[in-house]
Amino acid sequence: MLLCGPSGSGKSLVAARCGLPVLRLDDFYKEGDDPTLPLVAGSSDIDWDHPDSWDADVAVEAIARLCATGSTGVPVYDIARSARTGENTLDIGCTPLFVAEGIFAAEIVGRCRELGVLADALCLTRGPVTTFRRRFLRDLREGRKSVPFLLRRGWRLMRAERSIIARQVALGAHACGLDEALGRMAAAATGRQGRTPTAA
Repeated sequence: MLLCGPSGSGKSLVAARCGLPVLRLDDFYKEGDDPTLPLVAGSSDIDWDHPDSWDADVAVEAIARLCATGSTGVPVYDIARSARTGENTLDIGCTPLFVAEGIFAAEIVGRCRELGVLADALCLTRGPVTTFRRRFLRDLREGRKSVPFLLRRGWRLMRAERSIIARQVALGAHACGLDEALGRMAAAATGRQGRTPTAA
């Protein structure tokens, strides 16, 4: 199950509630000194909400490995430091379904479908104001970036939220709220009981 949506839309909450193993796609961000990182237009801020700030190839490799073997290495990413600080192993055993969640999950819907490992792709929507509030409070609480950066980013994302969702839907994700997302996950899990882990 691929789970995307704007930053702050509740992806981690849904992933935690669904009862399935979770692969955090945000751990595949590029490091802060990567020369390929995109900048916000007219600014010196790194655009961490642009797909080019994320390593899609390594994320897809991890998903494919999980589906094939039930285990994969996953970077440990420190958002406040914009750096990978180590690696953990995610082991899902013979679980037939897992969730790969992150703001860029929609970017790999096509690739996962071509690999034959896609069970479903969902895009969470909560409304721009709600998402802005949840995102800002979370990022402030976790000390992810400076307050001025968080405010600039939050305002920019609030104005862009509808276009962000439209892009993710165009890439193949189904837009839905929290309850529908949990319902589709439960249905997919029930339908795959007894199968080998071949879905992301």
